Amino acid sequence: MTAATTSGDEGAVSGSREPKDVVAVTGELISTRRVGAFVAHTFVAAGIAELARPGQLVSLAVGDDASAIVTRRALPLRSVTPSGTYGGTVEVVVDPDADAGSAWLAARRLHDEVSILGPLGRGFPIPTNPVPVVVAAVGAGAASTGWLVETLRRAGCQVPRVVIGGEDERRLLGVIEARRLVGSVTTVLPDAGAGEDLAYRVQVALDATLSQHETALVYASGDVTSLAAITAAAQRHSVPVQAAFGVPMPCGTGLCRACALPVANAAGEVAPVRCCTEGPVLPADRMAWAQLLEVSA
Repeated sequence: MTAATTSGDEGAVSGSREPKDVVAVTGELISTRRVGAFVAHTFVAAGIAELARPGQLVSLAVGDDASAIVTRRALPLRSVTPSGTYGGTVEVVVDPDADAGSAWLAARRLHDEVSILGPLGRGFPIPTNPVPVVVAAVGAGAASTGWLVETLRRAGCQVPRVVIGGEDERRLLGVIEARRLVGSVTTVLPDAGAGEDLAYRVQVALDATLSQHETALVYASGDVTSLAAITAAAQRHSVPVQAAFGVPMPCGTGLCRACALPVANAAGEVAPVRCCTEGPVLPADRMAWAQLLEVSA
């Protein structure tokens, strides 16, 4: 099997950087559309688009004088356009059913303005040498799948298959785009009749994929339970996972520490890591999964 070095290996990857180049802008909403159960918003965000990479986040202010909501939402970037008619733009995907703040954000209309900070956190590391990789994403975590696949292919990596899961068909995000780029896409839904939840079904699908395709690295994105299942499947095939964690990030800047995840160092000592700054992309083999699943239950 072709080996892939990951972000913990010095000089092994490009594309992962310290979260220090953060730009604050007031972004005008220039495009909005429904994407199944989600809403895709495109904002003018000069400066952010030029710096952003797949897997990174932006933090958007939520609420106004007429709203009781005063906070922020950290969302994964779906795509960026560094230049164009409006200058740099960023696209985010909002789940209006997630909470009141997300519903408020999803309801914004053309030409509304929102405070945006970004890009935040570490994105997906891209191998310096071409290797075969598989992408697995669940729910809103699939937002950046197309952008990631394009970036990997430009780096010479082969992407033989993409696995996309959702709680229902309306929550299968990015399937058409993935099929255009890769061709071979496995879509996964829960099977209530068989008593199989989404995480288990994704695990089975990825296990089958890794049995069929030589894979050096899995790129994953989604909720904690799904990422644990993806990691379990990859470990059976001795394939490392770079995982983008979709957890609540109230401030998006690391100050509140509400998004801290338990991560083990080389000595096995577990310490909290802020998902919005040190993540959201983290090496799955470093996660203290038992603690993480207990907290997220």
